[in-house]
Amino acid sequence: MKDEPGFDVAREPRRSRRRRRRGDERRGFAHLLPHLLTTGNLAAGFYSITLSASGQLDRAALALIFAGICDLLDGRAARMANATSRFGAEYDSIADSVSFGIAPALLAFRAGALQELGWTGWVLAFLYAACAALRLARFNVSPGRYHGRFEGLPSPAAAGMILSSVWFGGFLAESGLPLGVPAGLAGMGVALVGVLMVSPVPYRSFKEIRLPRSQSTVVLMVIVFAVILSKPSVTLFLVGLGYVASGPAEMIWRWRTGQSLEELVREPTPHETRGTPS
Repeated sequence: MKDEPGFDVAREPRRSRRRRRRGDERRGFAHLLPHLLTTGNLAAGFYSITLSASGQLDRAALALIFAGICDLLDGRAARMANATSRFGAEYDSIADSVSFGIAPALLAFRAGALQELGWTGWVLAFLYAACAALRLARFNVSPGRYHGRFEGLPSPAAAGMILSSVWFGGFLAESGLPLGVPAGLAGMGVALVGVLMVSPVPYRSFKEIRLPRSQSTVVLMVIVFAVILSKPSVTLFLVGLGYVASGPAEMIWRWRTGQSLEELVREPTPHETRGTPS
């Protein structure tokens, strides 16, 4: 034992010291990996902004997909390495506000030709960015009210709706279909997605779905991915539209059937305990 009297570090076997150093390096990298992924998320969001500013809208949308992958992996990496921290959560929110707030707003502003609306177009795009920031701030304070549900549309899903709409518009243009979207309608759609982020509408989180480990499940997943990849400009738009509409649709269905969701039990905050408005 190293804490026993008479233990001499210099006499410790060289192989044991090398193993200990390699173990410390692996643990250090495991703790650093979540921050590197969050930085990748932030870098992809910033890159998307520069691409949108130069008119490369398809590549800007692709950069947001890379940001979403990094955002999906950083939390998992932090939990696997037992490296979750308040700093990591705050850094992740700042990166998300760029990648899923400002970057999609600028992408929508350019792709939807919102500049044609003048000041109104700027306000509609800014409304989306502001709602994304408010959504992330609210999530840090209160993750949600209901079991297995997000409160409001998640910001990555909102960004996915924006980028898939850009790709779908490109598909319509390439197909020669005369279905141009007026700037006013595009602006209202962007604002609506933004408002859904800060709304109290519950959205499924899908975190508790456990797929059976069987061959049929693997085959089904391969088929689903093959369908999505066959024409991502169409399939991703339909998937995104379905998810965005699912929250209000389920809310209306529960209201008509009288069913309710299971609420999470949480302890009151100090402001609520003292009766101070928050």
